[in-house]
Amino acid sequence: MPVYEYEHVGEACSLGSMFEVTQPMNDDVLEKCPECGEPVKKLISLVGISTPKTNSELRDLGFTKLVKRDDGVYENVTARDGDSKYMEKGKPETIPNVNKTISD
Repeated sequence: MPVYEYEHVGEACSLGSMFEVTQPMNDDVLEKCPECGEPVKKLISLVGISTPKTNSELRDLGFTKLVKRDDGVYENVTARDGDSKYMEKGKPETIPNVNKTISD
């Protein structure tokens, strides 16, 4: 169940000026503090997002990362077996094979 943060609009009670409540997503937003009955407002909380940090993590997740090296030349830093290490303008055989990473 998600945890939601609320803040007292007026005076804080024993829960403090801000407090957390675990409640189902389909429950209505609290309008009053469950402890003292004073009005509260729901806060927008920060979320934890984890993004891949390394090229190998990107490759393992099925991404292709191209880094520009020269005019019309890109290095495929996530190259898989059989892929060209460099993608060059005008050479379609150097384009990464996405069929290796995309499946039904």
